[in-house]
Amino acid sequence: MYRRWRDSKGKDKEYENIIRKQVSGGRAEAEKDGVVIPTTLEEYCIKTKVRAPEAPVDMTDFYVDDYDLDDDDDNLELSGDDYDDADDSGNGES
Repeated sequence: MYRRWRDSKGKDKEYENIIRKQVSGGRAEAEKDGVVIPTTLEEYCIKTKVRAPEAPVDMTDFYVDDYDLDDDDDNLELSGDDYDDADDSGNGES
């Protein structure tokens, strides 16, 4: 039917009538369900709001110096008991 309507350059009104009935039926169903059908291109297209650019973050606030070279623990000596001699091969055998 569409091809016949297209080839007749819109003179075949039967196809147009069927489409109009389908559209009006769809609108009635949408209204019954509380759905708003856009009727213009502006209503159909979603316009997004552009966010304002965020201020750059000062990373010096987050920087923590865990490797303080002036630490007082530099002169501590570890004894043999401080080391773990357990097998760490991962195969469960010792």
